[in-house]
Amino acid sequence: MLFDKCILKVRFGDCSCLSLSCISCTTTFSSLPTPLLTFEWICISAFTWNRPLGSSPTMSQMESRDSEPTQPAPVSAACPSCCRGEEGEASRPPCTCRRPGSQLLAAPAPDCGECPVHRGQPGWYCLTEGRAVCAPCAIPGPCSKHLGASIGEAAGRMRNKLVDDCEKLQLRLASVERFTDGTLNKKRRSVKADASSAREQVIQRLNFIREMCDNEEQRLLEVIHDEEERVQQSILTQNTYWMESQQKLADIKNYLVDIVTKMDDTVLVKHQKEIFERAEEAEGILEPEDSNKLNFNLACVHSHLLSNLWASAAMICIPVAENLHIDEKTLHSSLTLSESKKRLSFVRKKVHLYPDCPERFEHWPNALGLESFQRGICTWRVDVENSCAYKVGLAYSCLPRKGTGHESRLGYNSSSWVFSRYDEEYTVAHDGQLKTLDLLRRPKLIGVLVDYDGGEILFYDADACAIIHSYRTKLSSPVHAAFAVADNCITIVQ
Repeated sequence: MLFDKCILKVRFGDCSCLSLSCISCTTTFSSLPTPLLTFEWICISAFTWNRPLGSSPTMSQMESRDSEPTQPAPVSAACPSCCRGEEGEASRPPCTCRRPGSQLLAAPAPDCGECPVHRGQPGWYCLTEGRAVCAPCAIPGPCSKHLGASIGEAAGRMRNKLVDDCEKLQLRLASVERFTDGTLNKKRRSVKADASSAREQVIQRLNFIREMCDNEEQRLLEVIHDEEERVQQSILTQNTYWMESQQKLADIKNYLVDIVTKMDDTVLVKHQKEIFERAEEAEGILEPEDSNKLNFNLACVHSHLLSNLWASAAMICIPVAENLHIDEKTLHSSLTLSESKKRLSFVRKKVHLYPDCPERFEHWPNALGLESFQRGICTWRVDVENSCAYKVGLAYSCLPRKGTGHESRLGYNSSSWVFSRYDEEYTVAHDGQLKTLDLLRRPKLIGVLVDYDGGEILFYDADACAIIHSYRTKLSSPVHAAFAVADNCITIVQ
């Protein structure tokens, strides 16, 4: 609704929820009329703003309460019913609430700039929209249904809030000052002390490790030298002995040949005792046999310190084989494989999801890895937390797949090495030789470390980086990761 541009201008917002009544003609407008009504002045008592009962005070209610005049307030005299008849001519007298020279009462307000719509000074503050509005905007303008207050009251509230904020900021400044002067200075001093202590500890421990490694290196080199000297001396002794034996056997052979070819019968019979004694000397020289004394003993270089340091470094530093997958062609019929080919699950009822082939295990619930290893150092880890019956290890590709005997059972032949669990019993097995282990904790992640060239196989607890068991053997052909599960599932972990 537009007011006379010479006095004030205001446009109603959504007027669908309002009803306006002119006190002169008692005409009620329930919605915005068309064309727009034009008024010269706003008379608060000339209009009724219908609102639901129990609603909070709004702009119009506050304005009506605060601006009740001691004298009649101005009112509009330009509604269509007052100004025009049915033929469009003025048939009703103008509203009598307007008095010449009277002004609309408004609370004094600071200069906040003119209203861009009505060009008036804002005297009210809309709490809903958070902005200053003029009286025509507040009543009966777009902010008439909003919660509001006078500019003075809003400014007072704002000042109180700013005072509270200043007090909070003062407390925060004091807290920051205490933190910077006290805590940070203490931290700065403690950081220097802690860093110095940490450096000393690292240097001390590394020096200790170096010293132990140097001592162990010297000891092992001496052991290796002594073992080499022993073997060389054994070889030299054996060589001397067998050279003498060879010469002795050659002399006896020549002697007997001469007797047979050059001595006549009478002399032969006469010296038969002497001839047989020489022949018995040759029989006393036994057949030469190979002996472990002639071999270098690799066990002499075994060192708990060296083995644990090497294993720890390998377990921590060597990356896990990421391209390790389970070969579905080797799956027993009671096993299923995930799409990633890394999770092996046991099912009590045999399923035939895969076609039969020579590589498939027939009796034991086994499976082999798809990739093979034949050089360097490799490691893989298996999550066994969900299973109470499993085997994890490695096997040659020549491991038999058919039959119910031990030849195709992991750990019961010379072609496989495994760590296994059944209920609360943990064992390692190779070539039918089982060793029960007493573990302090139940491993959830089993690691297998294979040093193909060095001939060492390690089973370790990957969470604790602790060696469970190790085998020293010379690997002669490519090996595959080996698995067996008879409860729930196990998963290769990248």
